[in-house]
Amino acid sequence: MKKFLFETHAHTSETSPCGTVDAKTVVEHYRELGYNGVVITDHLSADNFRRFGKSAPDEKADFFLGGYRAAKKCETEDFKVILGAEIRFTDDPSDFLVYGFNEDFLYEHELDKFRDLEEFRPFADEHSLVVFQAHPFRVNIQVQDPELLDGMEIYNSHPNHNSSNDIALAWAEKYSLRFIAGSDYHGQNCKIPGGIYTDELITDSRNLCNILLSGNYEVKTDKTVK
Repeated sequence: MKKFLFETHAHTSETSPCGTVDAKTVVEHYRELGYNGVVITDHLSADNFRRFGKSAPDEKADFFLGGYRAAKKCETEDFKVILGAEIRFTDDPSDFLVYGFNEDFLYEHELDKFRDLEEFRPFADEHSLVVFQAHPFRVNIQVQDPELLDGMEIYNSHPNHNSSNDIALAWAEKYSLRFIAGSDYHGQNCKIPGGIYTDELITDSRNLCNILLSGNYEVKTDKTVK
């Protein structure tokens, strides 16, 4: 077993409207569970930014980063807080875990403007972003063209949703997609939280991308999957 454990899918109440606990509590929760870090993947969508209108990119970035920045203040040498996002495009109800950007990137690019994954994929490739489909087999979610994905969330442990994880795993195996596992943490107690095990302590989102693309990690699920 690899020695460092990271949560890849967590939300804060500062940014995600469905989050029920603040960023400080998120960090404390995962530290108590023995994790070495958490990726804050708050919701990034036109709906979440509706209050800002159409011409306020800086305000949108400030708002989106609120939860991450609050969590980052709780970071220590042995517990890292990483920036990510759960993106929903304007014309598709599906959700995507996106990694590989920093704070400045959000002030330069409005990620809520893309219509769908097909439009977003060239942009992701241009900027070396990594895209995993989140909980792809929930009701009302559209399974995407595997050619447009870097991987798939094959384990989502949110207790209030049926994510059909067994189907997600079978689909990812069929199309040779990379695996990721996450808790989709909003403040609820997960029976078996998800995450990834790595050989090195992840320090930032680009470091996370390199590990995901290399395949040098293991996923934490209710089963043993490498």
